[in-house]
Amino acid sequence: MIVPGAAPPRGRFPHLRRAGDLVFVSGTSSRRPDGGFTGASADPMGVTDLDIRAQTRAVLDNIATVLDAAGGGLEDLVSVTAYLVSMNDFGGYNEVYAEYFDETGPARTTVAVHQLPHPHLLIEISAVAHLPQHPSEEQQR
Repeated sequence: MIVPGAAPPRGRFPHLRRAGDLVFVSGTSSRRPDGGFTGASADPMGVTDLDIRAQTRAVLDNIATVLDAAGGGLEDLVSVTAYLVSMNDFGGYNEVYAEYFDETGPARTTVAVHQLPHPHLLIEISAVAHLPQHPSEEQQR
């Protein structure tokens, strides 16, 4: 499923894919629908300022938008895999993550990767949500 209003995927894949009661959310970044990135700016000389906290918040908000289109929300997540370009950003990422989830939240794995699809990205997250399908009226009769 491609979610209207969300940043379009940078390849031929969906924002999410349903398999029964599970919804798999493709890797999501801080990219905005206009193509820019939250938490990333460059001055006229090309010096970049990258903010892991702003990017983490934007990623989680983008995932919430995708899940909303499927009829769910962040509370439906059962598993999260976060990819950080540098484990030096773990503290800031973890701080923001704790604003969204506590120990009752989804299972989580965080790994360091060499790079992500754009040099301004510090983080990408893929996730799995449990969203039970509701039987149609026809099935209930």
